[in-house]
Amino acid sequence: MNLLHWALLPYRRYAQFGGRSMRMEFWLFHLFTSLTNLALDLLLGGDFAVGLGLRAEPTMLGNAVTAIFSIGSIVPTFAVTARRLHDTNRSQWWMALFFVPILGWLVLLIFECQEGTQGPNRFGEDPRDGGLSAVFS
Repeated sequence: MNLLHWALLPYRRYAQFGGRSMRMEFWLFHLFTSLTNLALDLLLGGDFAVGLGLRAEPTMLGNAVTAIFSIGSIVPTFAVTARRLHDTNRSQWWMALFFVPILGWLVLLIFECQEGTQGPNRFGEDPRDGGLSAVFS
């Protein structure tokens, strides 16, 4: 599978909070959404383009399009984060650490960087061992 497939897989699994996601799926999704948001903002003249001095003031279209893209990405972001925590054999309730500034964010970052549980765990099959084929078959 190519990198774009992995980056877009959370959109395909839009609101699927069950199961597991590998690190590659999680990080490529976040890279894709960040770069897409940046590109939309720069091309359409959003706030970031103004901050870089590329435009004098933001355009309504630029801010609206980036906001729509961001809102459309909220559910798959939560879902892929839940599945990533599941891969490390943790409940999605650990996402509540997001509301603990700095320390909670660091703990979540450590969890998201850890290797997933080898073999099946309480959240499903190991995605490295063909678990993804079971999801889409």
